[in-house]
Formats: sequence, structure tokens, C-alpha cells
Amino acid sequence: MQLVVARIGRAHGIKGEVTVEVRTDEPELRLGPGAVLATDPAATGPLTIESGRVHSGRLLLRFEGVRDRSGAEALRNTLLIAEVDPEELPEDPDEYYDHQLMDLDVVTADGTEVGRITEISHLPSQDLFIVERPDGSEVMIPFVEEIVTEIDLEEQRAVIDPPPGLIDDRAETASARDAAEEAAAQEGGA
Repeated sequence: MQLVVARIGRAHGIKGEVTVEVRTDEPELRLGPGAVLATDPAATGPLTIESGRVHSGRLLLRFEGVRDRSGAEALRNTLLIAEVDPEELPEDPDEYYDHQLMDLDVVTADGTEVGRITEISHLPSQDLFIVERPDGSEVMIPFVEEIVTEIDLEEQRAVIDPPPGLIDDRAETASARDAAEEAAAQEGGA
């Protein structure tokens, strides 16, 4: 099974290094020297990692055969893909590979059907589940512990506790005026 583990960013310096947007929780395993990665677009690869280092909080990689800035720039926006055994699981029991989460049924804690995970979007701040609802519409659900309370791979479902307004149009709002009225009422009754 193939997993996208990184996206190549800008060239760094003049000796062929590139910045990398990491898309794996195990970069030391997937992006280490000697790793051979498939690419998207396929014509760019495969690429073999020659060296890697962290600079100012960003991972920099150099690939075999890429020796200058123009070669590095030609790789920009290329996806790096690792071959992974489908039975392999992340070391941390609270981590999941995308293929494990795809097509899970999403339900609320009371069992209400929300939809099915059709895509996982990896953003810098958090991951998002793109969930297709039974009516064909989509809803985005942040993959954070406070909202996604359980992942049950055996039952093929993700249980969520959504805040008001996340999966429906009934958001709870409180205006400053309502808060002021409530404070005044409490003062008068004390």
C-alpha cells in the first residue's frame, strides 16, 4: 500500500536541498537517508534520500543526483510516496494511517449517523475529516480529541461529539447584551 509521506517545497540554498512538508507521524522511519520513495508525478521519481536535517524547524532533504538549486526547484510540489505493508500499524495506539480511516462511518455519541469519511485533509494546524453526508453534502470535522472521541476500527466507525453548529445549522450564540442581562439579574438576586 502506498502512503503520501511528504510534499516537496522550495529549494533551500544552492546545493540541491529542498524544504519538505511532512505528512507522516514517523518522519524518522519514512524519510531517512537511503529511503527510496515513489513520486507523484511518477515521472519525477523514484527519489532516493541522500541526507536530511532540520533547519529553523523545517525538514530539509537532499536527493541522490540533485546537486543544484535548479534541480531542487524542479522537484517543487512533488508528493513523496512510501510503500507500506497494509498490516503495519503506527507505534502509538492513538495514531492512524489514512487508509485505516477512509470509509469509516461517522456517528455521534448517541448513534446518529453523520456520514462516511471520504477524504482526510492534512493542514498545518490539524487534520480534517471530509465526511460525505447521506444527502450528498459534505461536512469537515477536525480530527482532534475533543471532537473525535473514539475510533473503532473493528466496527468501522468514528464517534464524534460535535460542538453546536459543526454538523448542523443550529449554532448556539450568546451576545454581549445577553451576558450583561444575566450578570445584572444575578447581582439583583444576591
